[in-house]
Amino acid sequence: MPYTKRRRLVSSAVAVTLGATALAACGSSSDDGEAQSGPVSLTYWTWTPGMDKVVDLWNKGPGKKEQITVTVKKQASGDTLVTKILTAHKAGKAPDLVQAEYQALPTLVSNDALADIGDTVGDAKSKFADGVWQQTTLGTDAVYAVPQDIGPMMFYYREDLFKEYGLSVPATWDEFAETARKLKKKAPDKDLTTFSANDSGLFAGLAQQAGARWWTTSGDKWKVGINDAATKKVADFWGGLVAEGAVDNQPMYTPAWNKALNTGKQIAWVSAVWAPGTLTTAAPDTKGKWAMAPLPQWDEGGSSTGSWGGSSTAVTTDSGNKAAAAKFAAWLNTDGEALNALAKESGIYPASTSAQLSGAFTTPPEYFSNQPDFYTKAAAIAETTAPSAWGPNVNVAYTTFKDAFGAAAKNKSDFTAALDTMQQDTVADLKKQGFGVAE
Repeated sequence: MPYTKRRRLVSSAVAVTLGATALAACGSSSDDGEAQSGPVSLTYWTWTPGMDKVVDLWNKGPGKKEQITVTVKKQASGDTLVTKILTAHKAGKAPDLVQAEYQALPTLVSNDALADIGDTVGDAKSKFADGVWQQTTLGTDAVYAVPQDIGPMMFYYREDLFKEYGLSVPATWDEFAETARKLKKKAPDKDLTTFSANDSGLFAGLAQQAGARWWTTSGDKWKVGINDAATKKVADFWGGLVAEGAVDNQPMYTPAWNKALNTGKQIAWVSAVWAPGTLTTAAPDTKGKWAMAPLPQWDEGGSSTGSWGGSSTAVTTDSGNKAAAAKFAAWLNTDGEALNALAKESGIYPASTSAQLSGAFTTPPEYFSNQPDFYTKAAAIAETTAPSAWGPNVNVAYTTFKDAFGAAAKNKSDFTAALDTMQQDTVADLKKQGFGVAE
């Protein structure tokens, strides 16, 4: 079937509608381009460090037995890789396997670059939390990738300073706000945390936890809900705290931010399971002084978290050996030996629920040696990951967030107005690309 804008619209729209029927686009079945008899050679584009060592385990073990050899081709991550994949796909030369962030999947699916591998990997569903698996199915009966790593969000705080200032770990966002104000009264030179606009994934994860659905569909048209009620609630909450000075407004990952964490000027951080690695570098002098807890909830007694980061392994429609590629993708992300190697060589937090409590995750990160149950808590939190709803132009929404919220945070101005700008720019881009948009 030739590629058309109509096909792009219907494929992507159906794919992201939660509860929709399976996407039935030409060239997306795992039956297409099946492996010829004899040895099979596959190419895998990935940015994960140490992946070549993990793949060696496959090539010397299951791959050798099944005559399926995988070669790793190291790539850049993020939008750079997505662009490269789409360029290669247009020429019919995409690799057999690609690493893809969850938010990039709708873009790749809408361009017919990813195969439905459900017939081969469907049984893997039980290995993952529902909210995680949903990100690779896009809410349909199709399966476009196998989850690899995830970034469930959590609350990190200086245990010693919370005790010193008589603070309790907030269970709700209201309590979080009160904790920030209480700290300011007791220590005006300190901040509970900062609102940062230089990493869009943080805000997206907070909105996800609140129940946001940024991209959905109405018939065969996209509906953008970036300024929906759930996200407005998140924007108003953080905008209010910034405006009153209850939290800081500086961006993360800067020398000033690192110093604030290391000296105790900032005593908490809303982050994800990968935070220990960042803190090791940013705040080396505070090792053993932090603790992790579940993210505050909007409703008392609630249990939900958002995602900040994470990726999957997908098979392209250009692959001439889709079933073989899918077998490798399933092994890579569900096999115990492979997952232990990924943890050791690549430092990932696995999406597989069984792996979250085994191997490298039976002891806490060295930085959190004071919290023996770190990974036990992390696994429980990961199970509560809320569903997501991504669309084909996440990059546009994220770029606008950095610009609009960056200015709003710096000027302590209206966050809702910044959110509306995100909405408007995202809708305008969809229309520019030729998608139908439901107002």
